[in-house]
Amino acid sequence: MIAYESFVLENGLKVVVHEDHSSPMAVVNLLYKVGARDEEQKKTGFAHLFEHLMFGGSKHVPSFDEPLQFVGGDNNAFTSNDITNYYITVPSTNLETAFWLESDRMLSLSFDPKVLEVQRSVVIEEFKQRYLNQPYGDVWLKLRPLAYKEHPYKWPTIGEKIEHIEKATMEDVKAFFHKYYVPNNAVLVVGGDVTVDLVKALSEKWFASIPKGETIAREIPVEPSQESYQLLEVEENVPVDALYMTFHMAGRNDETYHAEDLLSDILGRGKSSRLYQTLVEDRQVFNSLSAYVMGSIDPGLLVIQGKLNENYSLASAEDAIWQVLEDFKSSSLKTQELEKVKNKAESTMVFSEMELLNRAMNLAYAEMLGDLDLVNQEVEKVRAVTSEAVMQAAHRLLCRENASVLRYKAKR
Repeated sequence: MIAYESFVLENGLKVVVHEDHSSPMAVVNLLYKVGARDEEQKKTGFAHLFEHLMFGGSKHVPSFDEPLQFVGGDNNAFTSNDITNYYITVPSTNLETAFWLESDRMLSLSFDPKVLEVQRSVVIEEFKQRYLNQPYGDVWLKLRPLAYKEHPYKWPTIGEKIEHIEKATMEDVKAFFHKYYVPNNAVLVVGGDVTVDLVKALSEKWFASIPKGETIAREIPVEPSQESYQLLEVEENVPVDALYMTFHMAGRNDETYHAEDLLSDILGRGKSSRLYQTLVEDRQVFNSLSAYVMGSIDPGLLVIQGKLNENYSLASAEDAIWQVLEDFKSSSLKTQELEKVKNKAESTMVFSEMELLNRAMNLAYAEMLGDLDLVNQEVEKVRAVTSEAVMQAAHRLLCRENASVLRYKAKR
């Protein structure tokens, strides 16, 4: 169980405190409720661009990293389709430095044109290196718009096109910042060798004066039900053929989510999974094969992906996967097999929570989902999944009309 207390400042900033005095360290995790799904279709990649811009200096802090390094701190950030998350680890005696740094860039981020140009260049180079000039790098640039037709999950966090970042104006950047980087659209989690009283005092001192932003009216398009099999075949300079299959599934808060998540584990988590045992170990159609879920807030995707051995075609490899899926749907799920994946899921959660930073992130994400106590309910929700629920998920998800398939062929 993760113990916590929480309060809300008058400007709407939700603050969560998790005390752990086992070491003289503290974590400050600031989650902004903005990701790639909040972008306009002709202005994608902004959430990720801002992850970079937030390190470009603010009114009283020309260099974000230097004062933090001076007090023995460390920091980083990440962007997803749903959130942007910033975190600092610092000796607890220097906790106020983290408050100063985070509050200053929330209040008055630097809009120096030079900073924008530098970070724009960094993001463009990242786009080229990771997505265009790397084997299989463009998979999600192709697969997302194949699976999604309406929802903004149809583009990745890096953006749909390089041109969207190239053409981003200072006015665009300022508008994005003032809309989403406001206290009432953020969750601040402070954990470690701290007290609630101290965090309250520092929160009031450094964040309370930051003006509340306008309430954000999100009008995110709902993805219609997929009614037909989608197939895209490409040929690129990659080492071996690869196959990617996606199936629409529940969102993170839906009742069926955990059953569908465990379904993916049974199919493709680890070497004892159904797909690996049958198609890697026994039949040797693939040299690697796995299944997982995207875990997105809105309805997401269950993904099966693998790289083929040379003596099989992509079509035959896909047929082999469908055969495993159909065999699974026509069989019964033994309690022992379900318990095995439940134990794996539980151990992953328990071990992750040994890290203070992970606990802080989990608290922030639970609040993002709408209920802080979800952070302490995950194991219980996993344990409550029945064999019947998993089989129902299999019949609901694993059908051709719900599948989007990318056959990624290597040039010979």
